[in-house]
Amino acid sequence: MKNSRHLVLASASPRRIELLKEIGLDFKVDPADFEEKDTHLTPKDLVEHNSLGKAQVTAHKHKNSLVIGVDTVGVVGDTILNKPKNHAEAKKMLKLLSGSKHRVISAITIIDTDTKKALTEIETTYVYMDELTEEEMEEYLASGEGDDKAAGYAIQGKGALYIKKIEGDYFNVVGLPIFKLRRMLKTMNYKINL
Repeated sequence: MKNSRHLVLASASPRRIELLKEIGLDFKVDPADFEEKDTHLTPKDLVEHNSLGKAQVTAHKHKNSLVIGVDTVGVVGDTILNKPKNHAEAKKMLKLLSGSKHRVISAITIIDTDTKKALTEIETTYVYMDELTEEEMEEYLASGEGDDKAAGYAIQGKGALYIKKIEGDYFNVVGLPIFKLRRMLKTMNYKINL
């Protein structure tokens, strides 16, 4: 069955793009020019606000499309971990994560540009990280792998060396909960062809 609507990803994230390609989706990439909010909201409200904002900004530029906005954060206790801005911030994040059970929370928003219907859902995964030595932290930071990642590490790369276990959706930690996305697209009457 051929879908009559286009898919548009409102993100330039290489990980999200790769995941969508891996499941065989035909889509356009049109990153949203949206300033993410990062204060005074709970983690769930924050990712919901950002995913909706990204999808809305990009939806205005497309017809006959389903626009996908996504936002992901790491959370330790009450501390929200976005992408680190510099080496010092990245190290501070790793120190917080070391030996912790933390949450990775993502929101996906899909907007139908014709009907204006919007659907937003949240996914939470629990990640258990090993206790990191000072040397391990410095080596990981020097690799540069976590520079543009929420919470400052990549579970799909060298960061996997320090992850004891996860509870929940692995792909959520990568940056896009695939199972939830499929269910949401199905709700929007979009079939992923295998």
